Amino acid sequence: MKKLLTTAAAVAIVATGASAQDVTLRIQTHYATEHPSGLLAAQFADDVETMSEGSIDIEMFYSSSVVATTETFDAAINGILDCDMTGGAYQTGKNPAFQFVGDIMGGYDTPWQQISWLYYGGGYDAAQELYNSQGMQLVGWWLYGQESLSSSQPLAGPDDLKGWKFRSPPGLETEIFEQMGAQPIVMDFTEVFTALETGIIDGADASGLANNVGLGLYDLVDHATYPGFHSMPSDHLACNKGVWDSLTEAQRRIIDTAMQKLTLHTALSNEKKNAEAAAMLTEKGVTLHDWSAEDRASFRKAAQVAWDDWAGRSPEAAALVESHRSYLKDLGLLAN
Repeated sequence: MKKLLTTAAAVAIVATGASAQDVTLRIQTHYATEHPSGLLAAQFADDVETMSEGSIDIEMFYSSSVVATTETFDAAINGILDCDMTGGAYQTGKNPAFQFVGDIMGGYDTPWQQISWLYYGGGYDAAQELYNSQGMQLVGWWLYGQESLSSSQPLAGPDDLKGWKFRSPPGLETEIFEQMGAQPIVMDFTEVFTALETGIIDGADASGLANNVGLGLYDLVDHATYPGFHSMPSDHLACNKGVWDSLTEAQRRIIDTAMQKLTLHTALSNEKKNAEAAAMLTEKGVTLHDWSAEDRASFRKAAQVAWDDWAGRSPEAAALVESHRSYLKDLGLLAN
């Protein structure tokens, strides 16, 4: 009997300890529930909850329903949320270095190369210093691959960029394209369709090929770059460092593993969708322009001029630019 009571007490202690580790993580993403990335985020949450056997509950907020997308990072820092599932590029106002964990612009050719910088090119440690300085922990990336430019005129190579008026996001991208003779016009994403329809712009940097189809851009224009070369934004999972550190090692491993699955399936699913969109658009008569290695190198050269300007804006930006440049050389994408 004494032995049974001792065993029962031990089980009770273990159970109490496990219960004490139960946690709810409040995470916001800018994607809608029905968006392909929103569906993948929901699968991530389910994976974490299932693998943790309920010790981690994720309360996912979609479509930036708690705070504005650009305010998600601060909401996690300040405890309104626990984690941010948007992207680092929204935080360049805090430190220009966030550009180089959000959208490197003209860097890697494939999502696999960019992800490999994070895990095998020293990127994780370099980026972690930046995040930790803000009281946040970078858990991982999820990125869908190269974006495609859409245009009413051919974009077969660098010469076609001269005088090309297109919708651009602000910041690093405008600087690179201006160097190459284009005329980037910063405008809200929601204005793109009307601006193309009325001829205010000749084209747009909006999203990946399949997403551009969904936006209806190729009902108005009949040229696109594919596969893309200029922009490959990476969304992140970043958590309040105090919250992250309070998790058990097992819980952190579970979240990291689920995040790596999300990374894989985001890239895989979008590669399939883009290939299907490319076949459909070719059949429809849209011309897809695949830039040569030499033309891509000319864009990367122009991008590096802008990188160096941004590198001078903070020590953290300089460190990340050097890290990317070193790894791009290792991959043979930059000359040694």
